Amino acid sequence: MRDQNQGAKKSVEKIAVVELREQYRTLRGEIRVALDEVLESQQFILGPQGALLEEELAAYCDTRHAVGLANGTDALTLSLAACGVGPGDEVIVPAFTFVASATAIVRLGARPVFADIDPATFNLRPEEIEARRTERTIAVMPVHLYGLPAEMDTINELAARNGLTVVEDNAQAIGARYRGRRTGSLGAACGISFYPTKNLGAYGDAGMMVTNSEEIATKIRCLRDHGQTGKYVSSEAGWNSRLDEIQAAVLRVKLRHLDDWTMTRQAHARRYDKLLSGLAGLSLPRAAPHKEHIYHLYTVRIEGKAGRRDRVRDLLAARGISTGVYYPVPLHLQPLYSGGRDRRGEFPMAEQASEQVLSLPIFPELSDDRMGRVAEALQDALRETD
Repeated sequence: MRDQNQGAKKSVEKIAVVELREQYRTLRGEIRVALDEVLESQQFILGPQGALLEEELAAYCDTRHAVGLANGTDALTLSLAACGVGPGDEVIVPAFTFVASATAIVRLGARPVFADIDPATFNLRPEEIEARRTERTIAVMPVHLYGLPAEMDTINELAARNGLTVVEDNAQAIGARYRGRRTGSLGAACGISFYPTKNLGAYGDAGMMVTNSEEIATKIRCLRDHGQTGKYVSSEAGWNSRLDEIQAAVLRVKLRHLDDWTMTRQAHARRYDKLLSGLAGLSLPRAAPHKEHIYHLYTVRIEGKAGRRDRVRDLLAARGISTGVYYPVPLHLQPLYSGGRDRRGEFPMAEQASEQVLSLPIFPELSDDRMGRVAEALQDALRETD
């Protein structure tokens, strides 16, 4: 009789890009206490948890003020609005980022002006600011992509020279430092996302604006609550964008662990660097002495002929290893912004990145054994697609 196990496929543990269950198991006790406190209080909007989180986040980001909002996109939108961006204005934004960076601009009736990126860092190339500026340009939005700060000294210098306001998109880099200063404290205002998969993630949508300007903070507190300046008294048409107490309570618990998680992510990145160093056709993330990378994503480049990245990704998936592509379509090629035209070639560095980037699994609970599996599978895939 044929052995029942003959020909059976060996079960292989799958490795996710990010896994949140292990984090929750560690925090379950703290989280449930925090949620019970909110449920017992029966105060769910603009309550004490949100106020405390604002204080703690402002201190963490080295800013004077923080304002809780419903999500990261609203954080960017209201930051721009509070800085005076409106209909007919232009805002410079990198062509290689998540679509929300540009959507926040469009929602105000302004126009996103795309700029190319530095291929080594995937961040806004500062020289693009003067090249893309027009008489309508009012602001620039650098994005600290993947957890690495943009080149803020040069960006701020060029912005000041041209009379532009700097609003940071810090959705992926909370806690990172640029020349010793936290991202979020380097511009006029900053939008932060607490989407669940972020390094500091809520259990739903949530966001925050941080700033050193009391005027901007006051403006956003008004805008987030229907433009109210008093009880049922609205001075302008605002938004309904308030951070709820349950999310604030969860984030306060997680914030206490964020620095430890960041150090673990950085240790994982160093291990990947060692395991993957010297592989032909592979470019690893780059940092610099003055820029701290907090590795929201560990993103490599798969170099070579067209389509190689996708073939490598398929080979990894066949071995149970999930990866991410952030982002496969640069903004100028999105249907929303292409205007029905073929705009290929306008931003070559952004286009090249969209064809080559691959984000490997990285989260604090990722074990050395699983990282070793990822590295081995990637080496094999690179050889097979060479």
